[in-house]
Amino acid sequence: MAVHHSGAHNSVEARSEGDVRIVVMAGEFDMDSVGELRTALDPEAAGVTRFVLDVSGVTFADSTALSIMLQPALDRPVVLAGQVPDRLARLLEVTGADRAFVAAPTLAEAIVVAVPPRRR
Repeated sequence: MAVHHSGAHNSVEARSEGDVRIVVMAGEFDMDSVGELRTALDPEAAGVTRFVLDVSGVTFADSTALSIMLQPALDRPVVLAGQVPDRLARLLEVTGADRAFVAAPTLAEAIVVAVPPRRR
């Protein structure tokens, strides 16, 4: 699967490497511009055991975007790859959502990083 969408204020690129779905986000994500992100992060995606999000190009994300980013984390690992921009890092920290994600310094490491088992 390789999907690329570029809107006026953002872009979403999604591809699969084996059972890993890689989603590259760039620009601004709010309630009016998350359609492609919702599709790329489909929590019902068959055969996907891990989502990797490259968020290094995100300049803005609202609670709607955060909710979509969290959906697949309910039952699979979601790894944030690369440097998380300050504004997004602050949103994750303030909401406590930072605990739902694993972080990795590079995209290559995010694909293979060990993820602790989820506590139920």
